[in-house]
Amino acid sequence: MAYRLGVDVGGTFTDLLLFDQDTGAFWRHKTPSTPHDSSQGIQNGLLAICETAGIQPSDIEFFLHGTTVATNAMLEGKGSRVGLVVSEGYRQVMQIARSFVPGGLAGWIVWPKPEPLAALEDTVEIEGRMDARGNEVSAINEAQIRAELEILRDSGIEALTVSLMNGYLNGAHETRVGELAAEIMPDIPVSLSHEVLPEMQEYERTLTTVANAAVRPIVGRYVRNLRSQLRDAGMAGSLSLLRSDGGLMSSEKSEEHPVSLLMSGPAGGVTGALWVAKNAGLKNILTLDVGGTSTDVALIEDLEARRVRTTEVGHLSVRASALDVKTVGAGGGSIAYVPDLTGALRVGPQSAGAEPGPVAYGKGGTEATVTDANVVLGYLPESLLGGSFKLDREGAKKSVQAVADKLGIGLMEAARGIIDIVNENMFGALRMISVQQGYDPRHFALMGFGGAGPLHVNAVARLMGSWPAVSPVSPGVLCALGDATTRMRTEAARSFSKRFDETDEANVIAILEEMSSETRAELEAEGIDPADISTSFELDVRYEGQAFEVPLSIDPETLRADGLSAVQARFDEEHERLFTFNMNSPHELVNLRAVAVGPALDLGRFNLPEGNGDPIAAKMRDHELWVDGEMRSATIYDRSKLRAGDIIPGPAIVIEMDSTTLIEADCIGNVDSVGNIFINLA
Repeated sequence: MAYRLGVDVGGTFTDLLLFDQDTGAFWRHKTPSTPHDSSQGIQNGLLAICETAGIQPSDIEFFLHGTTVATNAMLEGKGSRVGLVVSEGYRQVMQIARSFVPGGLAGWIVWPKPEPLAALEDTVEIEGRMDARGNEVSAINEAQIRAELEILRDSGIEALTVSLMNGYLNGAHETRVGELAAEIMPDIPVSLSHEVLPEMQEYERTLTTVANAAVRPIVGRYVRNLRSQLRDAGMAGSLSLLRSDGGLMSSEKSEEHPVSLLMSGPAGGVTGALWVAKNAGLKNILTLDVGGTSTDVALIEDLEARRVRTTEVGHLSVRASALDVKTVGAGGGSIAYVPDLTGALRVGPQSAGAEPGPVAYGKGGTEATVTDANVVLGYLPESLLGGSFKLDREGAKKSVQAVADKLGIGLMEAARGIIDIVNENMFGALRMISVQQGYDPRHFALMGFGGAGPLHVNAVARLMGSWPAVSPVSPGVLCALGDATTRMRTEAARSFSKRFDETDEANVIAILEEMSSETRAELEAEGIDPADISTSFELDVRYEGQAFEVPLSIDPETLRADGLSAVQARFDEEHERLFTFNMNSPHELVNLRAVAVGPALDLGRFNLPEGNGDPIAAKMRDHELWVDGEMRSATIYDRSKLRAGDIIPGPAIVIEMDSTTLIEADCIGNVDSVGNIFINLA
């Protein structure tokens, strides 16, 4: 028997989805996260889900895992102390950075500049230089390099980065520095810029390589620790981690290239949403992944998730392919408060997290959260997780009442206000990935998942005009489903920097083919059958003289058939969509990338039994909830008993093991053949 286990570790819950590849059966489980050491929560979940499915951990062939370890290390400023080796004259590369100050025009007066990831006192210059064509201009001086490296070693650095001028064209000098470092400080991980990011623009290349070095010790410890714990539990299968761009990488590779994991957590939700969309016959969707601490949103057009070339975490922006996911600090655990200064209600970004959690969880939380407001309004019934989890409604009322008293309004009005504000925050994030990128949200469906997504999806769809609002099958563990159904992915990049009229297809294709065989070989080394590997190319194009590029993906056949003129036309079309105009300047081809992807997993469809449209069999009980300023009667349904074709008139609540779906008063929910609920205006 071959089993795959998808594991998604969030700030509040760890979600697991176990999948039997032979029969297509699956089991799901949610367990509280253990923030001090997340491998503990994973182990608890692993043993519990194996027991439910009646298998041994040793039966699991693939362990697939989306993690926020690297993200949190960056957000909390807990990266390691990094030493940096640069070319002579470039010691301040991290301090000068890009002269970009966020905020208004006077931002530079009040903006506290973030501390660079590699301190100036930990940066050393060495002799030796390559020119812009990759030829050696002056040689390196090994005695000097040894002396500088010994100084860095004795100063107590935890990781080393080597980033030399034009190193992306010829990495010989960097490689030699790396060899000397391995000899002088054998225990320190070394990141070389021509391996991490072989592209031009030395600041981005250096920053990305330094970020890679900063999270390496932390990610390395985490991965090794997890691997040994899984081995002790008897699991001998392969361990892979989800990359920011929605592909998979082996755990060994993730120890060397953790910069590709910065958006690993949210990527699982997007790949899960893609799988649901395919089965539900949807092409264009906006995703709304609401967890305990934050909400992640993304845009999927024609069943392709938008990718970007930069990963942004906090104020840090590194060059690494990622799904275009925007995150806001609005989740089920976001705390509602009234600052004395303004006297206006605020929600988030502070969160009650897993410990102590919302007041309603009865784990010692005292401040009102979004979850508490949902409980007070009756949107979240008192028993959760299939009845194994009782909510403390009185405690929730008390905490929301404190907010209401500060505002001088009633309890229900205050609770509704908290929900309205958090919905508005989610709406703001969704506008950033749709309207501000030139997409009309009315042409997209909105899919809500994560523990609290389906509670808010109806209200947010109304704000966006994005119908239907979709509550997918097992929304609470959709991220883990995404982890379990992801394909292996690897890419190689190279700077090219030539005008279209200075080169031809043959030249470009030759380079792409060479990189393509490198990436295929890498996947074959992971044990993937060559016949299952598919390849695509990505080209970064710009008008000559522009300071930014537009990435375009193209398949090898199209490129051979239509040539570079097709690429030029694609670029003009995309440029017009993004910026509403085109220019007469010549086109320039800046970077080339080859991507290799492993086989897609077919989970199989589980069709629900056909119903007659009346969900009476799934009805659990009547219930009161707050609608338009008054309490109204609604019905609670059990999702596991719904049938295909059932029509659920609002207001209604549909509950299941891992999530709760709210259908508003003037809306209707339709259950499709696989069990997704489509909510539309009545």
